[in-house]
Amino acid sequence: MNVSIEVNSRVIQARKGETILSALNRNGIRVPTLCYMSELSPTGACRLCVVEVEGRDNLVTSCSHLVEEGMQIKTHSPRVVRARKTLVELLLSNHPDDCLYCERNGHCELQNLAAELHIRERKVLRKSFSQKLDLSSPSIVRDPAKCILCGRCVRVCDEIQSVSTFEFVKRGCNMYVGTTMSRDLNFSNCIGCGACVMVCPTGALYERQNVAEVMDTLSNPELVPIVQVAPSISVSIAAEFGLKPGKDINGMLYAALRKIGFKYIFDSASAADIATTEMAEELLKRKENGTQLPVLSSCCPAWVKFVEQWYPELIPQLSAVKSPQQVMGSLIKNYFAPANELNPSKVYSVSVMPCLAKKFEAQREEMTTRGLSDVDSVISTRELVRLIKLYGVDLQNIESQHADKPFHIRSSAGKLFGISGGTAQALARLIFFKLTGKDLVESKITEVKLGQGVKAFSFKCAEKTFTFAVINGLQNIHNIIPELINSKTPIDYIEVMACPGGCVSGGGQPYEPDKKMVKLRAKAILEIDEADGIKCAARNPIVQAVYQEFVGEPGGELAGKLLKTRYSKRDVLL
Repeated sequence: MNVSIEVNSRVIQARKGETILSALNRNGIRVPTLCYMSELSPTGACRLCVVEVEGRDNLVTSCSHLVEEGMQIKTHSPRVVRARKTLVELLLSNHPDDCLYCERNGHCELQNLAAELHIRERKVLRKSFSQKLDLSSPSIVRDPAKCILCGRCVRVCDEIQSVSTFEFVKRGCNMYVGTTMSRDLNFSNCIGCGACVMVCPTGALYERQNVAEVMDTLSNPELVPIVQVAPSISVSIAAEFGLKPGKDINGMLYAALRKIGFKYIFDSASAADIATTEMAEELLKRKENGTQLPVLSSCCPAWVKFVEQWYPELIPQLSAVKSPQQVMGSLIKNYFAPANELNPSKVYSVSVMPCLAKKFEAQREEMTTRGLSDVDSVISTRELVRLIKLYGVDLQNIESQHADKPFHIRSSAGKLFGISGGTAQALARLIFFKLTGKDLVESKITEVKLGQGVKAFSFKCAEKTFTFAVINGLQNIHNIIPELINSKTPIDYIEVMACPGGCVSGGGQPYEPDKKMVKLRAKAILEIDEADGIKCAARNPIVQAVYQEFVGEPGGELAGKLLKTRYSKRDVLL
């Protein structure tokens, strides 16, 4: 049922029961906010969304007030603008003035609001609250001095990621956002997903920078810089260079990386095909033995750390196969380097990833071989954009190039690793092919209902039925996991991605408040899959060559040493 309201002397239609802010947004009227998140219930904490409603003495927060029939609203009256300006001036009163050096310069919501409200001087003076910079985490840096207490990080970590790393400490003017017992981030229960970084409106949270060490490597003649690019990167950065949002610029990206100075460029989707091959072998063995089922995905390092902390009893069910990033890193130093007469200790392996937890994963002790890390440095998508711009590469005027051999061919199934449900789909295709010698088509897949918040499908082959479940994000995960593990319906594989939507919305992706951008990235990957001629890892000639020339049999001794790992319980302050 619709109701009519008057906004700025114009009548618009609103839905009964929705908030004023929602009605305004649907009708193309923007009202500034700092604490509001569309997927969560409103708090009205920042009060920047206040509007003037006729008949009410006080301004009302549009994010938390429902529309009423005949309501007359002014969104930018002099009184409203003055109130917003005062609120922003108060926020700026103890905020650092280092905008030129701030990580979020140009992407800071507070900075944008100050410009929008034409605030050009500090009118309110207040003693700054000082708290040390937290550099303990390999994934995320905390700068509490820039926190404006909007509460976004607290809420997204608790209500969407089910982790609850952050909390409000103390009260009143002494309040700040901290971790349990105010310990450094690396000693907290943080899983490094970066969801907090994506919602932080200022520079209070940002990724640990690795660009400087990559640049040092590129200028060091004694090292051989090699880079791998994750499946979702090529569809995530076009808009950052003035190109059509969501456009696949894979070839242009490879050319740019060569101009920057990387000696070899590889496609991580090729390693995803190899990881899928190992997972398929692992799953088939477990199903045959009837043990450690369902297999839990292990390609998302944030999810793996989540299991290590909250569900250590499920660690044996985690797939022992390394993530595609680590598989590629291991193959670069143990297969590619010797084959090309390169000293593995002189190879500097860089990965470009959409996920901040990948920085944590790369430095895990388990991800080393003979004292050498599989991956030496991880840069996020945002860091890649800065690197390309720093080296003056013009993506709008560059010819596409291919990745280097031997990791230059991938199946579209490997590309699907970038979206939620992609690893499950890739694994299903390979298992079906291994057991039947045919490609899995949609008509062979049946949807299965396994509870709210879970997508599932099953398929039959070789007189066996396989059921795969897909969990998109960690919201309500503490209820979902026990339900799936104890499900009456036999489940063979559970894919979990910590970021809703998968890697296309990872914590290292470009800052983008519009959810439509994430959907465009996912759509681009699905279009690549639909048009590609190689849709299954088994049909990738690179996979066949790697096993024939080096690894041997899937699941064999060498594969166990180089392509698989182990996980263990983590004791943290919850």
